[in-house]
Formats: sequence, structure tokens, C-alpha cells
Amino acid sequence: MTMNDRDISLRDDGITVTGSTTGVSSSSPSDSDSESLGELFAAATRDFSELVRKEVELAKLELKEEAVATSRAGALLGAGGLIGYQAFLVLLLAIAWLLAEVMPTWAGLLIVAAVAGAGAAILMLSGKKKLQDLTPPIRNTIETLQEDAQWAKQQLS
Repeated sequence: MTMNDRDISLRDDGITVTGSTTGVSSSSPSDSDSESLGELFAAATRDFSELVRKEVELAKLELKEEAVATSRAGALLGAGGLIGYQAFLVLLLAIAWLLAEVMPTWAGLLIVAAVAGAGAAILMLSGKKKLQDLTPPIRNTIETLQEDAQWAKQQLS
């Protein structure tokens, strides 16, 4: 059956075909029965190659989107962290100055440095633990690649 430019038809597999199809004819079920095993394998290989290419494109797109979002968030965190760090240094200086009023200056500075160092160590250890618990950003791509591999195994069985 030959379709003209304006035809819309429903193929045997339930997919609607539209668009410019002049000169394209659909195959009947008897035509696919006459295809050799080599032709079927070649078609499956082409389809699988196309599927893998599309999955790689999806992975690249996901990684690019994640990188852009992460860089923006990182810039904001960096700016806020720098200002917060400066404010924290002024606060530590004020505490050390206050302690210097009741004890020798070196002792007040030493106490403030020890407390700040212990706090920094606790924060660094908890941050390290949280980084280890993170999942990869391309979770969707990994899941679809696993599904594609299962589908390919079923097709070859």
C-alpha cells in the first residue's frame, strides 16, 4: 500500500505514521516472514546501536544540565561562604579580645583557636560522610541502560 503526503495510517504495530511519505510503501506481514535471520539480526543490531547512541546523548545532556546547575549553586555557596568566613573571623577576634580582658592575651587566643579547630574538624568529618553517601547524578540514564540491556537480551533469546 502506497501513502501520499496527506495520509495518516495506523501500522500493524499500532504506531501512527504521519508526514511526508511519498513513494514509501508499508510492508505486509508476509514480507517480514521472508526476511532472513541475517537481515533480522542486522536490523536488531542497527536498532540497538541507535538506542545506545540515544542513551549516550541523554547521559551527556543530563550531565551538562547537572554541571550548569551545580556551578551556579557552587558560585552562590562560595560567595556566601567567603562572607560568612569573614564574619566568623571577626566574631572569633571579638571573643578572644573579651577573654583577653580576664586572662593573658595569648591564653584567650589559644582557647578560641582550639574551640574553632575542634568545630572545623567536626564539620569536615560530617561533610566527608555526606559526600560518600551521595548517589550519581545520572541515575535515570543508568536505569534506562539497564532496561535496554534486559530488552536486548530478551530480543536475542
